[in-house]
Amino acid sequence: NSGKLSDASPVGSISSAEIANEFSGLSAEEQTAQREEWSQELARVEEEITTLRTVLQSKMRHASELKRKLGITVWKEITDDVSQGIKNVKESNVYQKTESAIKTTAGKTTSVIGGIAGKMTQKLTEMKQSDSFRSFEERVGSAYENVRSKVSSRSSSVQSLSDIQNDERRSSVTTPTAIPEEKPIP
Repeated sequence: NSGKLSDASPVGSISSAEIANEFSGLSAEEQTAQREEWSQELARVEEEITTLRTVLQSKMRHASELKRKLGITVWKEITDDVSQGIKNVKESNVYQKTESAIKTTAGKTTSVIGGIAGKMTQKLTEMKQSDSFRSFEERVGSAYENVRSKVSSRSSSVQSLSDIQNDERRSSVTTPTAIPEEKPIP
């Protein structure tokens, strides 16, 4: 009977109705025997699970000890995992297609920007060669020369004024003042 139950459907998808139908054809003693069999099987499975967990924990401790002896740290494992993940992403078709599209777009953008820069250079050259720009350039140059000449003439006149003052000081120091002879010296 237990063979029928496990063959009928996978565990977890057995409904209460199916169990009730299977038990309805059994006597009370057979139902008790079936329950006892299932309880024993459950106990064995739980014992195996406990044993497997113990073995797994032991293996994990042994692996940790070997990693420690080899100098493999948690940080190294994480960085290796991240590196491997990045490598996997870069090797994926989606990444390859995206990278190709980005390179194509960048190339087109560069050529468009280069074209715009070339046109701007051409327009500036044309503007420099125009009569109105030359006239403006001449006016600015003329204004610059006027300002420069006025600044240099003021500079020289300031220098001349300081030269005159220095000359006056020298002459006053070198020329003795005459003492009138009529007055007695006290």
